[in-house]
Amino acid sequence: MSLLKCQRNLGGRILWMKLMCRSGWRLLHKRGDLFTCPPTDALAHCISEDCRMGAGIAVLFKKTFGRVDELLAQKKQPGQCAVLRISERFVYYLVTKKKYNQKPTYDNLRQSLVSMREHCLANGVNSISMPRIGCGLDKLKWENVSSIITEVFQDTQISITVYTI
Repeated sequence: MSLLKCQRNLGGRILWMKLMCRSGWRLLHKRGDLFTCPPTDALAHCISEDCRMGAGIAVLFKKTFGRVDELLAQKKQPGQCAVLRISERFVYYLVTKKKYNQKPTYDNLRQSLVSMREHCLANGVNSISMPRIGCGLDKLKWENVSSIITEVFQDTQISITVYTI
């Protein structure tokens, strides 16, 4: 059983929306800057296997966290997830395509989310903040992506906050 809650401002604009499930898992939507999330939240975003990160929010991840050589050394392929430990948080790099100029598939996105879920469960991560993964320059449809996130995480205690500007 799921419960959907939302809060609107005086103009009727949605400030946040939360989908809660019996397992304790929840999907929260928030307007704002992803990089203002709590410092204890893990972060996640999509990249290509070549780790170019030359456009979109990936540029900010590259500039903020660097360590691209360490990501490349992990030799992750589409459908897998590269991970950096930055202070008290993990940063997840969902590898959804081979080259930066390609488009991801929903299947590769799902597999990389499963990979991230397994790492989260093994390492006690219970809160992840992310953008609308795959929906900016990669052009995936949010309704499909959010359904995949729900399928992958609904039986966990992991809370996911999706930031939009």
